[in-house]
This record gives sequence, C-alpha cells and structure tokens, in this order.
Amino acid sequence: MLIVLSPAKSLDFETPLKLKHRTTPDFLERSAQLIHLLRDYSPDRLASLMELSDALASLNVGRYASWTGDPAQGRQAAMAFDGDVYDGLQAKTLKPKQLDWLQQHVRILSGLYGVLRPFDAIEPHRLEMGTRLQNEQGKDLYAFWGGEVTDTLNRQVAETGATALVNLASEEYFKSVRPRQLAVPVITPVFEDCKNGQYKIISFFAKRARGLMARYAATKGLTDPLKLKSFNVDGYKFVKKESTDSTWLFRRNLEA
Repeated sequence: MLIVLSPAKSLDFETPLKLKHRTTPDFLERSAQLIHLLRDYSPDRLASLMELSDALASLNVGRYASWTGDPAQGRQAAMAFDGDVYDGLQAKTLKPKQLDWLQQHVRILSGLYGVLRPFDAIEPHRLEMGTRLQNEQGKDLYAFWGGEVTDTLNRQVAETGATALVNLASEEYFKSVRPRQLAVPVITPVFEDCKNGQYKIISFFAKRARGLMARYAATKGLTDPLKLKSFNVDGYKFVKKESTDSTWLFRRNLEA
C-alpha cells in the first residue's frame, strides 16, 4: 500500500535527532518558483492571503527570505512536522526498520513541495495547499501543481508495487490528487468518536488517529491494506456494516 498524509502547520526544528539520513525532495525547482512569488509579499499582504496574525505573517516572510532550497539546511519532513497527525505518528520514536517502511510506503502532500517522502529535507515554511496564490498556471496551488501530484503517486505506486492508495490526508490536501487517474483504488479511513451519545468526526481526534494508523502500519510492517481493518489503537474499531469498499469507518466511544 501507499499512504498519503497531510503536512502540519506546527514545526519542530529544535528537538535533537539521532537520524542523520535525509533525501532530496523531487520538486525543489518548482518549490523555488513558489518561494520567488512569496518573496514579493509584505507581511500585511501575506496576512490577508493566508488569514494569519501579524506575528505569523512576519515570521513566514522571514522564512521565505531565508529559504535556500539546500537539503543540508533542512530537516526530515516526518521529524519536522509537529501537528496532531504527527503526534499520532511519533516518527522520532520509530525503530530504523520501521522508519525504512515509512520512507517506502508513506507520502506527505505539501503546498510548497508537492509530494514528500518522510526523509525528504524541508526548510521552515507555511504554505497550505488551499492557498489562493496566483501563479502562471492559475489562481491557486491546485492549478500550480496540476497533475504532478497524481503522476508522482502513480510512479511511486508502481515502484512499491502498492495495490491501493490509503488516503489519510485532509480533504484540502487530497483535492490535489486526481483519484480517477490513479492506477490503484483509493481507500479512505474515517474516524468517529461517540460524544454526548452521538458518533461524529472530532477534528483533533481524527487527525491524531490518521497518524496512529500510519504508525500502526509501520510498526507492523504492513503491505496488504486489508490488514488495516485490524487497527485497534486507542480504542478504535473497524465498523464493517457501515463501511464500503472505498470508505472504512472506525469508531470509538469516548464515554465508555
């Protein structure tokens, strides 16, 4: 299987790492084109474009100014992203063999880098896939990346022999993929929690569960996507009767 994840807004470039190995993102020249566009933005203009606070806008203007495109200046993507998904993944605690599995079977969709492998070195940045950044290809990043994300995933499906693409990314990021052009079927796990007597998707828990499922697959060394139905971390269980071939429902009861 090939798993896709979203990146995170929060970053960790401070925690010391034992892992030294890093790889080079495939689309650095394309990333540099976006950085070139973003360097024209003042803090006020960037704040308006991305709906950021003044402090975050100034921080990211500085990040664009100092971006080098040199992998030696970056940190591995799976170690640098620090949001809810990555709290579940906990890549820093995985064993070498499990990290190798992650590198082979997980891809991270990125507004700036397109598609990342977990060891691909990234520099500090913020650029969400849904950003309406005008560029030569169109009005937003979906136009900028076009079919490149899908083409890349298809190549990596072929290289890994994957029989399915497991979508653990958010809707915003998965919109950069063209599912009908993929060479394999897409499986989308959905995570619901019971609260106040009702099952529903709770964003924080759902994001973390996506990372937990990716970690589960890495620690088990899974290659058959059907084995993800046995995922039972943190109380989640597969609900067969309410799942379809393409949407797999996992639920847990927070009130138990």
